[in-house]
Amino acid sequence: MLLTAGIISTIAALLGVLLTALTLPGIWIMILVALLCQLWQPELFSWWTLGAAAALAVGAEIAEGLSSAAGSARSGGTRAGVIGSLIGSIAGLIAGTILIPIPIVGSIVGGIIGAGAGAVLGERGVSKRTWADSFRSGQGAAVGRALATVIKTGFAVVVALMLIVDSFWN
Repeated sequence: MLLTAGIISTIAALLGVLLTALTLPGIWIMILVALLCQLWQPELFSWWTLGAAAALAVGAEIAEGLSSAAGSARSGGTRAGVIGSLIGSIAGLIAGTILIPIPIVGSIVGGIIGAGAGAVLGERGVSKRTWADSFRSGQGAAVGRALATVIKTGFAVVVALMLIVDSFWN
């Protein structure tokens, strides 16, 4: 049963990396599955590994939030631009998944374009900023969203590797 728990945890870790790249909570899903497997097979993981994985997940959330906000703020974005960027990112993720039929790529590209478009709409429509200022904020939001996705996916890869290695070599 220990091998089965290790395989389940490995599959969840790999799926978690993919979900994280799609800007979904994949890192938390892999940790949840690892915890459930740990409860089922207490000798599967070291509790230190699970604690470190959770700490990295919190770090990933902080890094993602800072990257997204920094992208818009660095470009002179207002609160309306940041909120528009978040809403646009979600809408773009969904639209990209549907309109760009390349797995993963469509979702990522859609999320980035959506973040930029949402920031432009928020800046122009709510904050009544000029088109030039709105586009600058939108560009910053799109770059910040792309950087946030890369950073968080990197964290997810590290967590997945920790869980996979510890589940078989603990």
